Amino acid sequence: MNLLEATLARIKPVDPALLASAQGLLDNKTKPLGSLGRLEEFARRYAAISGSMKPALGKKVIYTFAGDHGVAAEGVSAFPQEVTPQMVFNFLNGGAGVNVLARHAGAEVRVVDMGVNFDFGAVPGLIDRKIARGTKNLARGPAMSREEAVKALEAGIALAIEAKAEGVTLLGTGDMGIANTTPSSAIVAAISGIGVRELTHRGTGINDEALERKIRAIERGLAVNRPDPAEPLDVLAKVGGFEIAGIAGLVLGAAAAGIPVVVDGFISTAGALLASELHPQVGDYIFAAHQSVEIGHSVMLERIGVAPILDLQLRLGEGTGAALAMMLIEAGVKVLTEMASFTDAGVSEGHG
Repeated sequence: MNLLEATLARIKPVDPALLASAQGLLDNKTKPLGSLGRLEEFARRYAAISGSMKPALGKKVIYTFAGDHGVAAEGVSAFPQEVTPQMVFNFLNGGAGVNVLARHAGAEVRVVDMGVNFDFGAVPGLIDRKIARGTKNLARGPAMSREEAVKALEAGIALAIEAKAEGVTLLGTGDMGIANTTPSSAIVAAISGIGVRELTHRGTGINDEALERKIRAIERGLAVNRPDPAEPLDVLAKVGGFEIAGIAGLVLGAAAAGIPVVVDGFISTAGALLASELHPQVGDYIFAAHQSVEIGHSVMLERIGVAPILDLQLRLGEGTGAALAMMLIEAGVKVLTEMASFTDAGVSEGHG
C-alpha cells in the first residue's frame, strides 16, 4: 500500500455527535439561538474536526504550491511563464499579496515548488518537491504520467503529515502558476460533464481572443485525452497540474490527520475537488475561503458540498482568500471557547 492508498484508508467522516455537542454549547451562550449565524457553523465544524469542545487555536500555515503548465504555449494567459519563478521569489521575500494578508492573519506562508520551469538551486525557505519542470501541453496529450500524479499527490500528503506532527491546527492552500486556470477549468469540465464554455473565465484578465484560444485548448485537451470522470487520478494526470496535485494531496492529508483546511479560490478548489472525488468524506474537513470571480468555481463548491465564507470578488489565488477566511474561522472558535454561557453570566435564557 502506497502513501496515497494508506491516506485514503485513514479518512473518516467527522463525528455528527461532536457537531451536535458543539452546537449544544453554542446554544447555551449568552445570545439568541443561532444569532451568530455562520460563525457558529465554523466553530461547530472546527471543534468536531479537532475532536475537542475546547479546540486549540495554534499555528496557522498556508502552503502556496507553484508549478508551470505546458498549455501556456497555446496562448491562454495574459502573462509569460517567466512570471511563475519571479513570483516564487516574491513569496519568499514576503512581498506578495498572500504574504501581506497572512501576516495580517498571523499565519505563516510556506512556498512549495511542485513543478516550476526554473532551476532554483538551494533557495532558503523554498520547499523543493519538484516533479518536473512544468507539465506537458494538455491540449496535445496527457499533462503528466500517472506515476507523476501519484508522486505529486503524495508530496502534498506528506506536508500535511509533517504539519500535524509540528502541531499546526489550521492549514490553508494557495497556488501560483501561469496558465493554471486552464487545467482547473479542464478538471471541473471533465468531472462535471458541463460544457467548457460555461466553466471557463478570463483568469488573469485575458481578452476575448485569448479566451477563445483557452476554451479551444481545453476542449481539444478533453477530446485528445478523454479523461475518465469516474477516475480522479486519470483526470489529474491527463489535464491537471503539479501544484493542483500538491493542493489535492494537502487536503487529503489534512482530512486523514484531522486538521481543518481552508481552501482558497479556483485553482485550490480544483485540487480540493480532486481530493473529494478520491474520497467522499474529504468535504467534512474543508472550509471554502471565498467565492471566486471565476465562473466554474461555484460548480466545484457545490459538488464538494461546501459553502464559501466570503465573496469579495477575489481572483488572485496564492492563498489570499484563505488568509482572510482563517480570521473568521478563528472568530467563530473564540465564541465557543470564550463567550459566557447563560449560567456563567447569570443571564436569563431567551434574551433578544
